[in-house]
Amino acid sequence: MSRNHFQHTITRLHKMDEVERLFMKRRVTAANYIVLALILLLAARLWHLQILNGADFRERSNSNRTKSLNTIAPRGNILDRNGKILVSNRPSFNVVWLRPDRKDSDRVIRKLASILQVETGSLQDKIRDAADQSRYIPVTLASDIDWQSLVDIENNDMNLPGVKIQVIPKRKFADPFLGFHLIGYLGEIGMKDLKTYGNTYEGGDLIGKTGIERMLEKDLRGKKGHILLEIDSQGFVKKQTEVVKSLPGRDVYLTIDADLQKTAQDALGDKIGAVVAMEVNTGRILALASTPALDLERFSSGLDEIEWAALMHDKRDPLMNRAIQGEYPPGSTFKVVSAIAGLYEGLITPDTKVQCKGAIRYGNRIYRCWKHRGHGQVELHKALAQSCDVYFYTLAEKLGIDALAVYSRALGLGELTGIGLGQEKKGLVATSKWKKEKTGEPWQQGETLSVAIGQGFNEVTPIQICRLYATIANGGILYRPLLVERLVDPDGRTVKEFAPEPMGRFDDPAGALKLVRQALIAAVNEKHGTGGRAAMTDILVAGKTGTSQVVKSSRYEGYKKEDIPMKYRDHAWFACFAPADRPEIAISVLVEHGGHGGSAAAPIAGKVLKQFFSARPHSASALEENQKDSAAGR
Repeated sequence: MSRNHFQHTITRLHKMDEVERLFMKRRVTAANYIVLALILLLAARLWHLQILNGADFRERSNSNRTKSLNTIAPRGNILDRNGKILVSNRPSFNVVWLRPDRKDSDRVIRKLASILQVETGSLQDKIRDAADQSRYIPVTLASDIDWQSLVDIENNDMNLPGVKIQVIPKRKFADPFLGFHLIGYLGEIGMKDLKTYGNTYEGGDLIGKTGIERMLEKDLRGKKGHILLEIDSQGFVKKQTEVVKSLPGRDVYLTIDADLQKTAQDALGDKIGAVVAMEVNTGRILALASTPALDLERFSSGLDEIEWAALMHDKRDPLMNRAIQGEYPPGSTFKVVSAIAGLYEGLITPDTKVQCKGAIRYGNRIYRCWKHRGHGQVELHKALAQSCDVYFYTLAEKLGIDALAVYSRALGLGELTGIGLGQEKKGLVATSKWKKEKTGEPWQQGETLSVAIGQGFNEVTPIQICRLYATIANGGILYRPLLVERLVDPDGRTVKEFAPEPMGRFDDPAGALKLVRQALIAAVNEKHGTGGRAAMTDILVAGKTGTSQVVKSSRYEGYKKEDIPMKYRDHAWFACFAPADRPEIAISVLVEHGGHGGSAAAPIAGKVLKQFFSARPHSASALEENQKDSAAGR
């Protein structure tokens, strides 16, 4: 190789090295910029995580490390007006599984199944169903276990790792058959209630479904406590870091008298019906009974699908609170409204006489009196005392349906009483406009005759009839029915008392209510009065019987009573108040398909009155005075 060629080669290599050095330098510079950019990006991210959102992420970290378990608050007690406990709480023992990560878990489950006397598979199914929920949440394997099972589990504590007893408050009833429809029952909260009550509830919570439990849910419920748990990365509990005790709900003192409530239910027995008893001068409800009676304890334990289906298909409709939801023709208990309307409109006076021959003809139809031979000559006092239908047929011809409706509504019919239990029915007060809108047909005057004696279109509830007679007794004040006397905090402090609440007043300048009261005294105490089976020896009772038709009487005319199918027999009514001279209590009784009010309903009212007055001595002077007046042929 020549010297020139060698130097040329060296020069070219030097030039290549320079290019490569420049290239490498550029790459290193670019890499430095990239590293710097990554460092700046990382620093920005760290600033974002630790400075800007540090508090939020710390909270999230803590929430992943700690979990809160709510503890159920005992519901408030429910007591009667005298402080007698109707509903309280008892400890209920649930078996829960903490799901420890142990190889002997299958052995533990088999041992537990043996103690509980259930199939091992049923416990394993419950564990599998809970597989998706967090491991710190206990799985309930058995609820409300018996005492022997509790003892056996506690004695085998060393052999049952992960199995714990959870104490849950549960409703306890002094008498599980007393006041089912009044007190109500609890059930698991549904989606509708979750939306209604907001975030204070969560899925699985128990909530009042009916009755007082529903009406005063927010007061009875109390406030949940919680246990703060520290858990590891596997979801297992390491320790408790905080315990906040739950606060019991408020105690509820009802206006109900437990002894009177029991008397009313026992008097109804296996009959289907309702009894309402009310303080005349305050509106306080003393008894609110509906039958068939149901077992509160059974509902508290939970009904399975078969039991629910049986209740839903029961023709007696045992879940209906007939005292406020049952709508029936009022029968002759309504005649007091017709009488008051006639007196106010000036269509009759106390001395207006009508000849009852057992029936009258109106148009092409015969309207019969319940007494086929007739009552003879009757005036208002006798017409109400002996429940003469012809007298009120004659009055209805003059009165008209729309005028009758005005007085019906003024006395509280056709509207809710406002008792507050929920699902109350308002009944029906028929008018000519109502029929036209309902059927498209005009009102027939003959239909007014039926309505005037409590048949036809009109419908009432037992509580409406009770308030109607309380209004007549107290001189015209319509009180809102009161069920709650007061609310008391767990520390014994009364936080709210409920005073009588007048909802309206029926002015009585003409003395119509007084005339009706006198006639109602006769209906119970005079010789031919229809309500004699409610009379008392030392208390003056005023009342009125009623029999409301289910089907037209002509359909089974001539049949013996026992041959008429039960579902077609008349409903029996009786309404009263006492003492008639100083009214304290008003009562309405309804017996579905019971027949005559005097024989089926009046004796029930008599038993309730006897219980009410058993500890209340009263003078017999008013009764004696009434008997003297009757003997003198007033």
